Amino acid sequence: MKTLDKIPTGKIERASKLIKTGVKIGGNYAKYYGKKMVNPDLTRDELDNDNAGDIYDGLKSLKGSALKVAQMLSMEKNLLPNAYVEKFSLSQFSVPPLSGPLVRRTFKKYLDKYPEEVFDTFEKESVNAASIGQVHRATKDGKNLAVKIQYPGVAESISSDLALVKPIALRMFNLQGKDSDKYFKEVEHKLLEETNYLLELEQSSEITEKCRVIHNLSFPTYYKELSSERIITMDWMEGTHLGEFTKTDFSKELGNKLGQTLWDFYMFQIHGLRKVHADPHPGNFLIDSDGELVVIDFGCIKEVPDDFYNPYFELAKKENISNDVVFTEKLYKLEILTPSDTEQEITFFKNLFHEMLSLFTSPFHEETFDFGNSDFWDKIAALSEHYASDKQIRKMNGNRGSKHFLYMNRTFFGLYNLLNDLKAEIKVNHFQKYL
Repeated sequence: MKTLDKIPTGKIERASKLIKTGVKIGGNYAKYYGKKMVNPDLTRDELDNDNAGDIYDGLKSLKGSALKVAQMLSMEKNLLPNAYVEKFSLSQFSVPPLSGPLVRRTFKKYLDKYPEEVFDTFEKESVNAASIGQVHRATKDGKNLAVKIQYPGVAESISSDLALVKPIALRMFNLQGKDSDKYFKEVEHKLLEETNYLLELEQSSEITEKCRVIHNLSFPTYYKELSSERIITMDWMEGTHLGEFTKTDFSKELGNKLGQTLWDFYMFQIHGLRKVHADPHPGNFLIDSDGELVVIDFGCIKEVPDDFYNPYFELAKKENISNDVVFTEKLYKLEILTPSDTEQEITFFKNLFHEMLSLFTSPFHEETFDFGNSDFWDKIAALSEHYASDKQIRKMNGNRGSKHFLYMNRTFFGLYNLLNDLKAEIKVNHFQKYL
């Protein structure tokens, strides 16, 4: 793959790149409507493919938060057309890495030494390049290590990148005015945390220590003396990425075991630690030769405050969803309903969230749940399609829900999708034995 000798870091330079991407998208629409005049039956598939390709190509050279947002969207399989999901999901595995000379300069800047002065061996070619940093193999004192190096300028460009992305997001999700700021501030805050590798080191050490009680789960050891705010060093963990593993012919028994481990890992964090690994995409998990789950990245950790945790999980109970008084009270506590809502908005959003929550919380209503069951996913797809084409929802204010929904919903959507990929049938309350 072609390497990068430079990443645009200035506001004007990055904005220019996005503007050029916007011009390409405009050309794609012009081409599509021209063909549509000749062939009225033409679908949007070609347009979606062209747009997804141009957006991804523009973002991958910028790296940083713009590419991270694309990665987050790729996890929402029922939110975007398939062309976008497929192209954006490449940001988990397949983006151009920094060139060898730029790696050395970046390493020197962040650790005040060149790689060869720190490690016994250091491979100049990265083994994985993602949205915020890339990973290199190294050795020291007989240990095989993974060294993650952050791209230059990523932390400094987060605020300006999100300001450029904001108008697009406002239109996509029908968010209105200043009331939407809390969501963008939440994303900005979490992205800034992800660029602080000293914080990641601290969080990784804390959570992995507490989660070691869970069976069939392992983690790397992190090395503070070989890390800095923009470089983090950990054990090199052998295994197959979860996304690649799920494409193999694995047994139902192994899929269930891995799925149970994944479920227990997440439920233990949420209910026991009140903080959670909020980036459940396949690139953050490996399957080792013993069939155990390995977690290799703790950059995005979401704390779950009590005033959100309590009503959020009270609405996971079937009896509370069915009780109109309790249901309505919890919707207000979670900021889904607001005191300024009209009767029409109250009725509309109560019906919408009643339907959504009845479906999405259904795994919690059973002793065991089969995430490989196609009926569950068909219902999700049908519900998503129904509201995507609902003209009424476009007239409503989309600023719905606490800011904490952003990363909690991302966590559950990601977890559900991974469990579906594993075709896993899990015991819902099995995690409680670890609490």
